[in-house]
Amino acid sequence: MPRPQISLKARALRYLSMREHSRIELARKLQRYAQDGDDVSALLDVLEAAKYLSAERFSDSLVNRRITRFGNQRILAELQSHQMDSQEISRIKAEISLTESGRAIEVLHRKFPCKAADHIERAKQARFLQQRGFSQKAIQFAMRAPREDDWDGEELS
Repeated sequence: MPRPQISLKARALRYLSMREHSRIELARKLQRYAQDGDDVSALLDVLEAAKYLSAERFSDSLVNRRITRFGNQRILAELQSHQMDSQEISRIKAEISLTESGRAIEVLHRKFPCKAADHIERAKQARFLQQRGFSQKAIQFAMRAPREDDWDGEELS
């Protein structure tokens, strides 16, 4: 017995129930299943009007998923690839710019708990952060931050 065909709206709601999607991402996914009479953009307009599809919720969701592993440049580039408007990108940029240096320290210390022994290891650690999308300022701050092996059991007064 063949499976009953799922309507385009039901498929869209199923995708949105799993996680937030951008308008362009959802349109790309739905386009594969669209029949001749289906209008994907009209369906997306209906979903936006009913508040099932939201650019603000999508961008917040994407930031929350990526913020513990990536820097501002990478997160903002991903938002731009989803064709988010400039106001939304500016809002996100203002929110995440305050914590970039701290996040760079956490990411670096999680991957490399010990300080670099030589300039080759130091360059490797800096490249790691750069590939994750951290700014040069945040990379320098993280590289100078004290690590667990720097304390040697001494107590701060």
